[in-house]
Amino acid sequence: MKLVRYGNPGSEKPGLIDTQGKLRDLSQHVADINGDMLSDASLARLAALDPSSLPPVDGNPRFGPCVGNIGKFMCIGLNFSDHAAETGAAIPQHPILFMKANSAIVGPNDDVVMPRGSVATDWEVELGVIIGTRAKYVSEADALDHVA
Repeated sequence: MKLVRYGNPGSEKPGLIDTQGKLRDLSQHVADINGDMLSDASLARLAALDPSSLPPVDGNPRFGPCVGNIGKFMCIGLNFSDHAAETGAAIPQHPILFMKANSAIVGPNDDVVMPRGSVATDWEVELGVIIGTRAKYVSEADALDHVA
């Protein structure tokens, strides 16, 4: 089962893709796919559903960002040695943290709008991790316990 959000920008609905690749509507069971819905209890309730009992979604709707109601969008710069090398920068001793605007988050096939007059826009793949439980000063060994 794959969780997705589909529909027009700003009014996406929750859905899932079943094992046959069919998009199914989850909106009778959850309001959206967001941090609250990604709790262990909510995911267990979804896992107990029979996907074939959910209404199929007709057509070929747009897929939106994977989660809604996003809090912070934290990034780590120069986190791959190859990327540091291509920029001519030294590999940092400590993580370089920065934030991006939530409005920069789009669906997988949406356009990415470049700022007018941009001459040095960098492109790269961004990976996201959804933190499922509050944590602070977590050891590396326990870190994955907090990922949704």
